[in-house]
Amino acid sequence: MTLTSKQRAELRAQAHQLSVAVHIGHQGITDALRQNLEDALKNHELVKIQFSKNTDVTPKRAANDLAGMVGADVVQAIGRTATLFRAKPAPLV
Repeated sequence: MTLTSKQRAELRAQAHQLSVAVHIGHQGITDALRQNLEDALKNHELVKIQFSKNTDVTPKRAANDLAGMVGADVVQAIGRTATLFRAKPAPLV
């Protein structure tokens, strides 16, 4: 799902108040980190990620890579922080 600019703006406003849920350290993107992000998205839909100063990846590129891995959209990537969104699937009736 691709977000419209209006949806992205609304999600950015919501994300402003969020605490960082996932930290990416010097090891970069690992399987454990990907699983941690999966769990956070299952519970919250909107997840803020912070990148360490010591990481070898650029935050914007890593955010796009992570979004692709977990089927999410990048809401924003500013400095060493990125926000991802993945809508929860509709419950089966």
